[in-house]
Formats: sequence, C-alpha cells, structure tokens
Amino acid sequence: MTRPRAARPPIANWPARSPRVASNATRPTRSFGLGRGLDALIPRGRDERAVLEIALDRIERNPNQPRTAFDDDQLGELAASIAVHGILQPIVARTLADGTYQLIAGERRLRAARMAGLDTVPVVIRDANDDETSLELALIENIQREDLNAIETALAYRQLIDHFGLTHESVARQVGKSRVAVTNALRLLDLAAETRQAIVEGRISEGHGRALAAITIPELQRAALSVVLGRALSVRQTEELVRRKRDEEPARERKSLSHDLQDVEAQLRGMLATKVGIVRTRRGGRLVIDFYSDEELDRLYSIITRGAGAANGATAGESAAGQAASVHSDQEVAPPT
Repeated sequence: MTRPRAARPPIANWPARSPRVASNATRPTRSFGLGRGLDALIPRGRDERAVLEIALDRIERNPNQPRTAFDDDQLGELAASIAVHGILQPIVARTLADGTYQLIAGERRLRAARMAGLDTVPVVIRDANDDETSLELALIENIQREDLNAIETALAYRQLIDHFGLTHESVARQVGKSRVAVTNALRLLDLAAETRQAIVEGRISEGHGRALAAITIPELQRAALSVVLGRALSVRQTEELVRRKRDEEPARERKSLSHDLQDVEAQLRGMLATKVGIVRTRRGGRLVIDFYSDEELDRLYSIITRGAGAANGATAGESAAGQAASVHSDQEVAPPT
C-alpha cells in the first residue's frame, strides 16, 4: 500500500535559521532526469531540514532565468500577500563555491519578498552542481507551473532543444504537453519582433500570434497586426484576415515562378491535400504549407515525416517533393529537370 504524501508543514514551523549539519554527514545521491519537473525540484518525502531560512542578500538571480517579464502590479499584490501570510512555497536554489546561493526557481517570490521587506526566505537546496542542470531545472519548473507568457514558454522550449539536443516530441513528453502544442509554441518565435512584443505585453493572445505566423513576410505581418489591434479583432476574425492576406500573396508573386516550379507546387498540393505555395525571393525562396487546425498540422507532420523516412525508395511524387524542399531562404532555387 502506498503511503499518503505527508502534508507540507506551515511556514511558521520551518526552522528560523539554517540547521547545522554534521561535517561527516552524507547525503543520498539523487539523479535528476529531464522531465521530473517539481518532483525533481522538491522531492517527495523530503526531510524538514531540507527547507532552510537564508538571507536574501546571499541569494543571486539565475542568469538563465527563462522568465523575462515581471508585472509590477502583480508583484505588488504578491508582496502584500507575503507580508501577511509569508512565503507558502519555498524557492529553490543551489549552493555556489563561495558559500552563497544561486536561484533555480522562484524569482517572482524572491522579488516580492524583497518588496515586502523580508530579511530571509525559505529555500530548498538542490544538488545542481553545473550550469546545465540548473538551467534544466529552472526551465522545467517555470514551464510546468505555467508561470511564463507564451513567448517565454517558446524560448524555454527552444533552450531545451538547443542545450540538450531534444526533439519536439521529447520536449513534449518531458513537460507534459502535446507535440502539437510544443510545435505551435515554437512557431511564435518566427513572428516579427513587433508581433512577439504584442504577445508579451498582452495586447494580443497566443492564438492571435499563431494566426499571424502564417504571414511570413514581416512587412505584411506588421500591417496585419495593426489591423488586429486597431479593430480589436478576435482570434477567429484574425484567422479570416490572415486567410484573405494569404490568398492575395501568392497571386501577386506567382508571376515569377517557372512552369516547372508551378508543377512542383501542384504536385505538393495534391500529395498534402492542402494549400501549398512556393514563393521566390532574391536569395532563393520559401515553401509555405497552410494548415487550419492542430489536427491538420498533425496530419501534415505524419505525411512529411513518413516521406522523409522512405526517401531512399521515393516515388515520382516524393521525388518532386524533395526537389521542392530545396527551395528555401539559404540557397538558390534549383528547378527540377
């Protein structure tokens, strides 16, 4: 029979000072696997001695903190609550070589504690002896607590991919999201800077951003953003606006396509059963595949990845798709022969 998890003691019962630990005391070795989230940060069945009261001036912020935007009004509300009730969830930190501490998770609470005039805060010390482990735990804690805005979440996913070599599917498993949700979030990083900032500031939602991401030309996207903001369009209205803009865009640029590339475009439309556009640019071009729901994105992903896995035995249609894939922004267009 599994024992019920012990309730966390109230803040008033935590030790007022850091307990002394015997110099010959040994700590059990714990492994930190990506994806353990809060259980990796604050393990089940921890001893009360794991919660220490540490002076604020001995805790430095984490330079890899994924959260970049802090709302002053919300921090003020949190500080007022902390002044009355204390910090109900301890922050998480690691010990540095000079005996000070570096924050892993809980920067909002740490900032609010300073605003509330606290001298010390309750801290759980984790064995994160290197920057990568600290980054890993900070990213997971923030993502799973849903403490980030949509752009910060996307940046956190990107850091997990870049630092740890994970695929979209691996990230999804580690943070408890669907692969489609991770892929959609990462698409927000391709938005124009003005559109990303509008999401961070809360002027448009993540849904607006996903819709606007279908407009890949920055100038046109910024123009669409102005319409969305000026008319206070809903996400559905924004999707319709984008659909109209996308319908207009290929018509203006199709004149520059060769007959061969138009044939490739038509074959791709037939193979993927959705709207496909090849757009020429001065340096090369773009292959744009439209989708209108998460389910359709999932279907397209399956078709494309299956085709990539069978590249050695490609059919004529798959060969045409491979030729179209050579049309991208970093190389010259090579029309099929």
